Amino acid sequence: MHYPDLKGIVTVLNTPFTDDDQIDYTALQRHASLAISEGVCGFLVPAMAAEVQSLRGTERVDMVRAVLDVSRGKAAVVGGASAATHLERCRNVEQLAELGCDVVLVSQPYETHDRFISDLKELAQVSDRALMVQDWDAGGSGVPLAAIVEAHNRIEAFQYIKVETLDAGPKYTAIKRATNGQLHVSGGWAVMQLIESLDRGVDAFMPTSMHRIYVTIYRIYQQGDCEAATDLFRKTLPILAFSNQHLEHSIHFFKRMMWRQGLYPTPRLRNPRHVFDDQHQATADELIALASGIERQIGG
Repeated sequence: MHYPDLKGIVTVLNTPFTDDDQIDYTALQRHASLAISEGVCGFLVPAMAAEVQSLRGTERVDMVRAVLDVSRGKAAVVGGASAATHLERCRNVEQLAELGCDVVLVSQPYETHDRFISDLKELAQVSDRALMVQDWDAGGSGVPLAAIVEAHNRIEAFQYIKVETLDAGPKYTAIKRATNGQLHVSGGWAVMQLIESLDRGVDAFMPTSMHRIYVTIYRIYQQGDCEAATDLFRKTLPILAFSNQHLEHSIHFFKRMMWRQGLYPTPRLRNPRHVFDDQHQATADELIALASGIERQIGG
């Protein structure tokens, strides 16, 4: 089984919509191509930031296929297989593997220890691809460490975990120690604690947009210049504090950024529930200008 070396920035792609509510696949590929040129090591598609629950018909598959077409041989693709039921998750894993995704991500609910292990075993059996478990629990500690360790020891395909829980920092450290560093750990919302997460040995980060900035922070940290990495990270804090208020707020912000950059045809969301009013837009535009200024300072 092939295990991609996902070390660095794995961009979570937002979905570009046209004014008539269609996905602009050319814009999606334009965004992916730019991210590759700026040094990302992979993509996650589709995911919550892609408004995956709003995707219809074949859109989910078509998005993955569009990203694969521009990334083959250049960046890994992690296919998002999460769904409401175990049967749907199995079908998605199988389909994404057939499309050619390098890794398949699934948000696997934790009900009991034995059920968690057995469900992951079944997911591993329906494809020949490595599995990434999304340990998502915005209000709690997520999957118990004992279940993660046993699953990793018993299921060969389970080589990656994306931790998005309360107290994520100590959990990163605990997972690394308990698996002797063998289980690959990614952080999602970890961008707010990026330097701490790097200090804890997190392998990859899954933010949205700002590719050049994140890639540069990761690179110079790994080169040993932690002070420069920290200084650059601190310049982004006003952007992160504003954009990370809420998941949908983040989607609004980064879609607006990509629209302002000429990558996306519109900044619209499909069926938004969160208000992004005139003041939000004005503040966003100021912070988008700040991000552009930081990127110009980095160069490249």
